Amino acid sequence: MSLTIIKPGLSDTIQDTGRFGQAHLGINAGGAMDPYAAGVANMLAGNNQCEAVLEIHFPGPQILFEQNALISITGGDFTPMLNDEPLPLWRPVVVRKNTVLHFNKLQDGARCYLAIHGGFCVKPWLGSYSTNLKAGAGGHQGRRLEKGDELTFRENTVYFAGLLKEGRELQVLNWRVNIRRVYEDPHEICFTPGNEFKELCPNSQEALLENNFIIHPYSDRMGYRLKGAVLKRKEENEMVSSGVNFGTMQLLPDGQLIILMADHQTTGGYPRIGHVITAHLPKLAQLRPGDNIQFRCVDQQTAEDLLYSQQQELVILQRACHDHLNELVC
Repeated sequence: MSLTIIKPGLSDTIQDTGRFGQAHLGINAGGAMDPYAAGVANMLAGNNQCEAVLEIHFPGPQILFEQNALISITGGDFTPMLNDEPLPLWRPVVVRKNTVLHFNKLQDGARCYLAIHGGFCVKPWLGSYSTNLKAGAGGHQGRRLEKGDELTFRENTVYFAGLLKEGRELQVLNWRVNIRRVYEDPHEICFTPGNEFKELCPNSQEALLENNFIIHPYSDRMGYRLKGAVLKRKEENEMVSSGVNFGTMQLLPDGQLIILMADHQTTGGYPRIGHVITAHLPKLAQLRPGDNIQFRCVDQQTAEDLLYSQQQELVILQRACHDHLNELVC
């Protein structure tokens, strides 16, 4: 059971929830940029949240399915098509073998996720399937997918073939996910103050909260560079390098900000102005160069409450997807 990359996209890699516990070795967690979309794709495809998925950027790849499969695509809308039929997002879909998935047009978002029932058959590296491009490890041979690459998946999904109607290349199953709460107000990004927030001049603290910041073209999975108001510290003293995380907001020497993303370094010596709350990392990951960000400062309790609510919804969704799939195959 496999699929083949007929034509590679801009940057397609295998990702999962990340490679934790290796920062002392200088190896970052990595993982999906939008962990919410990746996790939900897995649930809809009947997997656990930690299974490997394909993270896709636009222009997307062309993929040939060599076998009937249950899949799901979530995240950014790149107008996915299966042969000539539109393929809906955030829905479980049964696809027929020998059909081709391609992506027609970028509608919104920055990356999407393809999950397949049973998961991709790749070897873990240091406890994770995620691709680490700098180390050349994890994922599929430690690199982006190329033309001719064949990805096998673990479980025979031939029993889903009975769900395919005669003459149809795909069959959309009859449940979906409501994602409105996770991605609403996409440009408002909440953060908690970092260790050096109080070192900002009062005027700079106000500027951070009152101005829009634009994502710079030189932004990637390692970090989003921002263009906006120049921020200044009360005193320009040197700092000792310390640990940083996905979402850490650092102040660069030129007074501009950078938000560290999934492939961030493990330590940094720039002032840590704040940390994007975990619940807002999904919508941050779906912003593109040229998009604007409006920051809002919240306390730790608010950040924890928002994350708890999001995680509880995922628990409910996991159970619902499991029950629906069991009803279909029993």
